[in-house]
Amino acid sequence: MRRLVSAVRRYLAPKAAVLMYHRISDPEADIWEIAVSPANFEQHLQYLKAHHHVVPLQEMVDGLAGNKIRRNSIAITFDDGYADNYLQAKPLLEKYGLPATFFVSSGNIGQETPFWWDELEQLILFTERLPQTYTFQNQETLDLTEEHFLTGILRQKHISWKVCEEVPPTVRAELFFKLWQKLKPLPHAEQQEHMQQIREWAGVTSETKPELKSMTVEQLKDLGQSGLFTIGAHTVSHPALAFHTADYQQRELTQNRTFLRDVTGQDVSLVAYPYGNYNEETLSSVASLKFKAAFTTEETRIQKQANRYRLGRYQVKNLPFQELSSTLRQW
Repeated sequence: MRRLVSAVRRYLAPKAAVLMYHRISDPEADIWEIAVSPANFEQHLQYLKAHHHVVPLQEMVDGLAGNKIRRNSIAITFDDGYADNYLQAKPLLEKYGLPATFFVSSGNIGQETPFWWDELEQLILFTERLPQTYTFQNQETLDLTEEHFLTGILRQKHISWKVCEEVPPTVRAELFFKLWQKLKPLPHAEQQEHMQQIREWAGVTSETKPELKSMTVEQLKDLGQSGLFTIGAHTVSHPALAFHTADYQQRELTQNRTFLRDVTGQDVSLVAYPYGNYNEETLSSVASLKFKAAFTTEETRIQKQANRYRLGRYQVKNLPFQELSSTLRQW
């Protein structure tokens, strides 16, 4: 009987979830599946407003602390700080009066440079001509002879590739993924050194596509002045935190929060881990810095027993609202 009662209580427990978006745009390629078209995003908002309680993320966190999580509640979040968050997401959220939290990496704010992974994708997968070989530091060489020119067939394979679900469909894609794996755990300065070497190898001077730019300082300030929106920490340079020392992690978090506070005037008390990557030192750092809660990319609901520094979120893909509603029911 006790087991039955416990199971019923778990089933009837208030269900709350945090949705994670990155980009609101309709790019030619979306290999990480992090872009949602403005049309689909508007459908999402219409559906969420009609069928769920869309609440500020801070309200959900406060409810967790007080063991009062509102049933059927949803919080909307964005990661990284792409310009389309301001240009596309903000007007639609305001149109429907829905709150959202923007976790912003401050290093690219107001800069022309794209995030390194976006530039790497453009350089390797979509440059018209590349050298015929690439040699890694361990002397492993990839032969690109048959792919040094980007044919229409190659381009289409890259456009349709989903990195998280499929093996690389071409040698170029294999090269991209190996370089991404190599660069991801490095400190920002080393990442940029490697990126410069790759630019020189490719013989390309990258020009940032408008859709890959981060917000300007003025856009971030305006976003932070809205009563609907909360600004959250997401580090300065978007490092995979668990690969770095505690001091490095603390600097990334502290400098990021200071910048965001100075620009927006908000008290930045929530943080999301880049890549969802963290370790025990990360948890200790966010606790010592007195963040009220921290969010991962682990797909779990918000429940009363949840660790407030390991709260889960669900990545939203570019789905029409019918598929989103079906997915939400599964969550």
